[in-house]
Amino acid sequence: MTEQAAGSTPEQPWPVRVVSQKIGAWIGKLGWVWVDGQVAQITRRPGAQVVFLTLRDPSADLSLTVTTNRDVLDAGAPNLSEGARVTLHAKPEFYPGRGTLSLRADEIRQVGLGELLARIERVKRLLAAEGLFDPRRKRRPPFLPTKIGLVTGRASAAERDVLTNARRRWPAVQFRVINVAVQGPTAVPQLLDALEVLDRDPETDVIILARGGGSVEDLLPFSDEALCRAVFGCRTPVISAIGHESDTPLVDFVADVRASTPTDAAKRVVPDLAEEQQRIGQARTRLDRAVRALVDREQHRLDAVRSRPVLARPEVMVDTRATEVTGLRERATRCLAHRLDRGADELSHTVARLRALSPAATLQRGYAIVQRPDDGAVLRDPDEVKPGDALRLRLAGGELAATVAKS
Repeated sequence: MTEQAAGSTPEQPWPVRVVSQKIGAWIGKLGWVWVDGQVAQITRRPGAQVVFLTLRDPSADLSLTVTTNRDVLDAGAPNLSEGARVTLHAKPEFYPGRGTLSLRADEIRQVGLGELLARIERVKRLLAAEGLFDPRRKRRPPFLPTKIGLVTGRASAAERDVLTNARRRWPAVQFRVINVAVQGPTAVPQLLDALEVLDRDPETDVIILARGGGSVEDLLPFSDEALCRAVFGCRTPVISAIGHESDTPLVDFVADVRASTPTDAAKRVVPDLAEEQQRIGQARTRLDRAVRALVDREQHRLDAVRSRPVLARPEVMVDTRATEVTGLRERATRCLAHRLDRGADELSHTVARLRALSPAATLQRGYAIVQRPDDGAVLRDPDEVKPGDALRLRLAGGELAATVAKS
């Protein structure tokens, strides 16, 4: 608990004047500071030496009142107008009587075009170093979005160009249009709010930031760092269509798609119905030709197969095979008969030879075979027997038993 807070109790509260004095004392400790901002309003009262300015932060909905001497304003920014960027040297002051805070400026410098371009270039290098311009993170918008979010000025030519050309290309396209200030001190806060609203809308598939051409000062809100970061953080793809082809605000580098003009954005966001119908017709024609060519080719193949003898006259193959089978049967019959005849001849010759060599043939000629009856041994010499031995005589017509009378 600080010393000042310790002096304030429910029993001994501070009067309003004491609180005002202490607030003024704390604010006075800040001292003189350099402040950068955009002039939202200038109030010059006739005959008064004091000029009142409303200084707004370009990237936020914040503003402060600035008081300065007419001579200071005429010396530093004689042609100052609303919407201009200024840098001023001022001291914060708290007015106890009204309970308000303001800045008292003793020097005002209007930011020229060169300084603005230098600031934009510094912001560009910063964002590029952080990867906000990386092409790999850019998303492709859908081929046919369900709903398109359009952020543009009220009743502007950019709005008319986008809506007219998009509906001419695809009549059923749906838009959610949010009109904002596209230049001046309120432009950036309104642009940020519109982006947030559309990015939260689940039906919005793509967002278009559209504005017509203008000077560098007019397009300055679209090079604001806060707006660039908001576009980078959008989950919905963003198309930038700011100014003409030669205009390149920083939001063009951050957006997922850069369109050279609002009309170009309308052409990029939806397909052309007539072109798509023509492509479909061409595709159907190519498909029809391909199918017909395939059918014709297969028909030719079938005709070629059907024209082959095996299918055109299948009985020819059977007749051919039947002739071959008949020829083989006749050949087999001839071969078998020949083999049987030759075998019969060989058998006849063999039988004849056997008969010629057979002892039976010899016996038929009147000869006999003398054998011992006990062991069947053939006798060839008379000395092999003695008188009284029994013999067996084999004749052509049978056998006889005999006894040796004398030798």
